[in-house]
Amino acid sequence: MTLSVKDRVYAAAEQISAERRPTVSTVRAAAGVSNADATRYLKEWSEEKRAAGGQVAAAPAVLLEQAARLTGACWAEASVLADERHAAVEKAWLQEKKDLTVEVAELVADLDRVSAEKDASVTEFTARIAALEADVAVAGEQLERAQEAAQEAVREASADRARLAAAEARADTLQKAHDALLQRITPVTGPETQQAPGGND
Repeated sequence: MTLSVKDRVYAAAEQISAERRPTVSTVRAAAGVSNADATRYLKEWSEEKRAAGGQVAAAPAVLLEQAARLTGACWAEASVLADERHAAVEKAWLQEKKDLTVEVAELVADLDRVSAEKDASVTEFTARIAALEADVAVAGEQLERAQEAAQEAVREASADRARLAAAEARADTLQKAHDALLQRITPVTGPETQQAPGGND
């Protein structure tokens, strides 16, 4: 019996749909029909398939009851698993929160310690700077007094040199006067000594 064009297209579409989605070109080649016939009957075949798939028979009550029980059991199991998962996540979150709280406390303690050390260092350095400034001030005063004493010593040395020069000049003058006086009071002696009047012949 010779199949009609429609039957050949339907048969080709059924055969191709077992492996992949049939197309106009694949149906046309498999059925040996024209492009127009392949397009027309493939469209009808697709519509009939969709219509057949949409017609679902009413399920028996027993099957619906078993499906409801199965659904309830699945839901209960899913709820238990969800509760367990939630508890595990909450436990991990609480532990992480605890760890973070401890870490934050340690960081705060470290910050307080570092701040205290910084304040102590600032206080110590401030006191050392004040002491050094006081030492510099005292050294400055001592240097100023030493410079004044040195200037006074220079003035006194200049005055001593002037007095020494004056004393040397006076001593030289006195020495000259002394020599002149000695020359005046020392008797002059000749080659022959004169006899005193009234001496013997």
